[in-house]
Amino acid sequence: MKKVYTVLIGIFIFLQVNAQSTAKTSDDDGARIVITSLVPDGLGGLTPTAQKALKVRLDRIITGSGVGGSSPDNRFVMAAKIVELTKDISTTTPKIYTYTLEVTLIIGDAIEGTKFSSLSFEQRGAGNSETKAYISAIRGIKSKSSKYTDFITEGKSKITDYYNSKCGLYLKEAETFAAQDDFQAAIAKLTSIPQVCEECYNKAVAAIGPIYQKQIDKQCKIDISAAKSAWSANQDETGAKNASSSLVNIDPNSSCYGDAEILLSEIAKRIQDLDQREWDFKLKQQQDDIDIQKQTINAARDIGVAYAENQPDVSYNVAFIGY
Repeated sequence: MKKVYTVLIGIFIFLQVNAQSTAKTSDDDGARIVITSLVPDGLGGLTPTAQKALKVRLDRIITGSGVGGSSPDNRFVMAAKIVELTKDISTTTPKIYTYTLEVTLIIGDAIEGTKFSSLSFEQRGAGNSETKAYISAIRGIKSKSSKYTDFITEGKSKITDYYNSKCGLYLKEAETFAAQDDFQAAIAKLTSIPQVCEECYNKAVAAIGPIYQKQIDKQCKIDISAAKSAWSANQDETGAKNASSSLVNIDPNSSCYGDAEILLSEIAKRIQDLDQREWDFKLKQQQDDIDIQKQTINAARDIGVAYAENQPDVSYNVAFIGY
């Protein structure tokens, strides 16, 4: 167990050093701040087809600006408000509809309903129906443009300010989740803090260490129990395969890894006694320190993202969009 904690301490020292080096690189900031697109149903009177076209545009702007990605905390969004400025209908057959739209992009906190930054510009589109004209205008919105620079920069700055101002609250909520044995929720809360928020991020990764250990210990006990039940039910090749499906998930740094090794030895001996052949199965093995560091970083983030994805849909406050 002492070895496990020594490894984990090393992992999270590595995380802190890595955070300090990467967070200072401005080109990497966008990868740390994650923004998702938001096009609520029914807003602005857009048809479902126009809504879909708008979401595609927003996704491309987000990706092109380097702020795309997945996060356990998808509260920060880019939305759009569309106002019809002019509408012209030709006298030709078929009729051609031409619209001039004012498009306003908004970055904000969709939980608290707070606007962080906005950008407005005009967009024209034409088509032989109102819907096609609208979609033409929306599809004309560029995914990359220098006009987005200040808008995105301001939004990212406000998001960074949010995390810095709420850091104590995030750490306290994670501590509360951990005290309730909800280690996944605690990890999700901590891993949602981006690296660009250097001071808060360092506090978060320091807190993750013992919580992550408790999570893998908890999961190990669940997997061991499932494996033992499967093996007790059928002490043959079928039972061995069923038990192995649980044993394969056990983290080599978990406290009950030794129990998994004992059970595996028992299974292997039984299979050998039954038909004189070896049971070809291996538990996860502990890798060198660098591999452990990478695996643990990814594992913690995966836990956070998976937890968030399995939660009920968030009820967004869309007042900041202005519809």
